[in-house]
Amino acid sequence: MAPLNYVKCSLLVLFLVNLIHFGLASRIRKLDEYIFPTQENPLLYHNGEVLQGKIPVSIVWYGTFTPTQKYILTNFIESLTHDENQQQQPCPSVSQWFDKINQLYLSQLEKNGPTTHVHLDDKQIVDENYSKGKYLKEDQISELAALAERQKGEIAIVFTAEDVAVEGFCMDSCALHKSDPNTGALLIWVGNAATQCPGLCSWPFHQPIYGPMCPPLTAPNGDIGIDGMVINLAHMVAGTITNPSGNGFYQGAVEMPLEASTACPGVYANGHFPGYAGNLPTDSSGASYNANGANGQKYLLPAIFDPSTCSCTTMV
Repeated sequence: MAPLNYVKCSLLVLFLVNLIHFGLASRIRKLDEYIFPTQENPLLYHNGEVLQGKIPVSIVWYGTFTPTQKYILTNFIESLTHDENQQQQPCPSVSQWFDKINQLYLSQLEKNGPTTHVHLDDKQIVDENYSKGKYLKEDQISELAALAERQKGEIAIVFTAEDVAVEGFCMDSCALHKSDPNTGALLIWVGNAATQCPGLCSWPFHQPIYGPMCPPLTAPNGDIGIDGMVINLAHMVAGTITNPSGNGFYQGAVEMPLEASTACPGVYANGHFPGYAGNLPTDSSGASYNANGANGQKYLLPAIFDPSTCSCTTMV
């Protein structure tokens, strides 16, 4: 049963719907425009590109990240696809979460291609000197991603540190994904909101910025900024795989799409309702999680939308 202090917050956190800045367009779906996919208004495949096969990923670190912060994020990426050389991830696992994308989306295509695998390559670019300053516009994010020299269908992830402000960050975005129209390379950006807007981009590990002040959950890796980045990165990974160029799987207008994971805002476990993330397990320290990663790490990951049932499927 949901704790009473969460029940009191049951009208709270639909604000999560406007946390994700869809890089396929430069606009945000406003709260009063938000529509959950339904049988009458479903999330459909639009006959465009999806990502299949082995997808290499590079990282651009912009600003200062500690070794521990880098490890949490890279370990999550490496956990997405279980490697035979890795120790088996206990269930429920990050790799099982990623498998849901293959099962619920890619396997439904008439021309079913190879299973999608994501692997982190050795190309990591570190810019601790803030070469473009501490306020970035969206086109500067694209310039940083271009440093990774990605090709068509390959992904560059730009992580910005907590002291870096980004155009639209905290006002209408926590992350974005988009494709380069010239090269076909793919960009994901995720910012660290720990000091700028943790109540928006790191919920449920921080109290929301408005509404009833529900007690936050304890972050599984002890860092509300980085654990929040994992959630937003997971949203963007699911969208990039299933809707890389804006003509894959989505619901609604192409300029403001709901995608494989962003169609389930604020949903992390069974028993969820607005303002309550769901009935999550906790570890010995009291931290909440729903997926085990490689090397014993734990993560909280968002639900994946199931187009066949018009419902959100969670790990627990």
